[in-house]
Amino acid sequence: MLNIERFIHERPSADEAVHLLDCTDWRSLASVAGPIRDSLWGSQLTYSRKVFIPLTHLCRDVCHYCTFAKTPRNLSQPYLSPDDVLEIAQRGAAVGCKEALFTLGDKPELRYAKARQALTTLGFESTLAYLEHVAALVLRETGLLPHLNPGLLDAPDFERLRRVAPSMGFMLETASDRLSERGGPHFGSPDKLPARRIETLQRAGEARIPTTSGILIGIGETRLERIQALLVLRDLSDRYGHLQEVIIQNFRAKPDTKMHAAAEPSMDDLCWTVATARLIFGPIMSLQVPPNLFGGDLTDLVRAGINDWGGVSPVTPDHVNPEAPWPNLDFLASESERAGYNLVERLTVYPQYIAARQQWIAPEVAPHVLRLSDGANLARPGRWASGSNEDVNADDLRDIARPRRTTTLFAALLDKILSGAEATESETALLFTARGSDFARVCDAADQLRKAAAGEVVTYAVVRNINYTNICLYKCGFCAFSKGKTHEDLRGKPYMVELQEIERRVREAWDRGATEVCMQGGIHPSFTGKTYLDICRAAKQAVPEMHVHAFSPLEVSHGAETLGMPVADFLSELKAAGLGSLPGTAAEILDDDIRLQLAPDKITTDEWLNVVATAHRAGLRTTATIMFGHIDGYEHWARHLLALRRLQQETGGLTEFVPLPFVHMEAPLYLRGRARKGPTLREAILMHAVARIVLHPLILNIQVSWTKMGPRWAQHCLNAGANDLGGTLMNESISRAAGAAHGQEFSPQQMEALITAIGRTPRQRTTLYGPVRADRHQLALHAAPLSEPIVSRITGSALKAARTAAAPA
Repeated sequence: MLNIERFIHERPSADEAVHLLDCTDWRSLASVAGPIRDSLWGSQLTYSRKVFIPLTHLCRDVCHYCTFAKTPRNLSQPYLSPDDVLEIAQRGAAVGCKEALFTLGDKPELRYAKARQALTTLGFESTLAYLEHVAALVLRETGLLPHLNPGLLDAPDFERLRRVAPSMGFMLETASDRLSERGGPHFGSPDKLPARRIETLQRAGEARIPTTSGILIGIGETRLERIQALLVLRDLSDRYGHLQEVIIQNFRAKPDTKMHAAAEPSMDDLCWTVATARLIFGPIMSLQVPPNLFGGDLTDLVRAGINDWGGVSPVTPDHVNPEAPWPNLDFLASESERAGYNLVERLTVYPQYIAARQQWIAPEVAPHVLRLSDGANLARPGRWASGSNEDVNADDLRDIARPRRTTTLFAALLDKILSGAEATESETALLFTARGSDFARVCDAADQLRKAAAGEVVTYAVVRNINYTNICLYKCGFCAFSKGKTHEDLRGKPYMVELQEIERRVREAWDRGATEVCMQGGIHPSFTGKTYLDICRAAKQAVPEMHVHAFSPLEVSHGAETLGMPVADFLSELKAAGLGSLPGTAAEILDDDIRLQLAPDKITTDEWLNVVATAHRAGLRTTATIMFGHIDGYEHWARHLLALRRLQQETGGLTEFVPLPFVHMEAPLYLRGRARKGPTLREAILMHAVARIVLHPLILNIQVSWTKMGPRWAQHCLNAGANDLGGTLMNESISRAAGAAHGQEFSPQQMEALITAIGRTPRQRTTLYGPVRADRHQLALHAAPLSEPIVSRITGSALKAARTAAAPA
């Protein structure tokens, strides 16, 4: 008797897979298939929101069960026109679709003169050439990602089509030659010969195309032949790694076909095939069953081992099975929830291929994929973006809603962490996947920890930002603030703020109730450590009582290097010059693989941590930040948080943690098609919640950036673990340069109104979270308008001279 429990940990051999025939009840297989699926796919069931574009119904094959293929006399036009294609795609884009599924017959011009004539009229030599044209049109004009089902292809065809589509589909259907013999469903269909189809799947692997394949059951094959077909697909996947999903599709009998009276497979038979496929493939393969073709309880398919519902369209019918309408997405979500899972939208190309896009996705297509991706390389929902004033829609809110149930996986993990156990990197990363009720549970847990650490008070500081120059030696891919050789086209002109203007701004800020000046800028080629010392002295000379919160670890490192002294000695000099604390910026992501892509010439993770730890040992407190949502992923966020936790355990010098969602609009990395559009709303809120959970009780304060989140969503973060609203930011300019709609200044009155609106108590604080005198608070509440700041514009010749000075000898 076959021990199927062993297959939880290892896949069956080919001989063992055949013996699965002895297990006739799918439920016994499902007891193993379900845990295998859960080991990789966790608490989510995925789907792709698509439009179905039937480019042509003409086909040279005559499958005996198919109603998609039609003859020319039964069509008003052989091919959809480019305008027709674009109209369908635009309707899909308007309702949040991200996939354009192109389905067409196999090379109809080889059979029909009318197809050849139509292609000539359109200006193309073949159906594949026309497909390439319209797929590029859809990609360029709508941003939808084409998924192509073009039939048999040669190697040059794959090379052409991969430049307009990130993924393709090609059903194996069966590996049995018997079904192509006279009387079989594929007789008279040369493109359905298994050897030819396997050859095309091999070519797809050689061309590095993320590919969908699968089998069609109930067309006369035996269960043994199904297993043999699944083993063929497994061998192809093992060899090339290109099969991203396998569809188990059940035959549906249709009128006006030769198989109109053939018996359809039972739903139990379909579930048996799904469970068998899960055991054969193990956890890594995505298994899909089209939900519109299943006539039973959808939760049975989940029990049997699927993790994906396939493409579902809110706009177009299933043109291959027009008698079977797509399920409503809300219904599919509720059925997924009933099975104990969250419904999650994915893209037409699966996450692992997006993560390795240099190998799998053509450079012409990759930017389009990134713009639709979230931090897990799944679909980016809605239209919210950090720094944007654009309102959210239903898709933004769906993942942060509160359905009825929480998955056991998240409940157990949160219970473990809240009991005092330190989260691992993988557990921390998992928290960022929370959606629906799991999202609510994570946020609620963070809010309880916030209450324990900070009570019901929400703090803020009255701060003036002084960004003394936007000229910078470094060319960070995310930065729209700095100006240098490649930055002239971005917002603003190169400038410097002179010392006397710094003094004036400090005095004006003090008169307006400020207790802090936050000073950072680009790394100007002429700046040395003496520059930073002079800036400190100027601020303290203007107002000795003002707290100087200044200089990122990068600036400190640069200053020390230019003076030829250790960082510790330079920090001592800065402290003596009046420096009160350091902003923990320039952290970006504390992972060198990501830092190398974001800013290859900046300090490393270890160098950043060393400067901050050295500051703490010198008696200077610092904040800590993360700038997230660009080319990073949840594992990188987890690594960053745990690095800060270790740092705080060692030094205790971090006053607060500040999540900074990436603002994409003017960022060079995004404009070049190499970054996402920042974190999603769900991810941005979760960063505050997960940080509270992972950093508790070591870092007491979690700050929300109102410039990045906007007032409304800043309030949500205050109910998800954050307890501080940051600074009022007179003259904030870095977020604005990146394209943020929020910035410049958020007055104390606005701060306090926002806080009291959620039932919390506002309190103005100092930089180090001490109390503020009543007279300072009153000054802040009744501040006069800001004077126009004075900057020294840098001329082209001066900027050129600065670049020359910065150039290596």
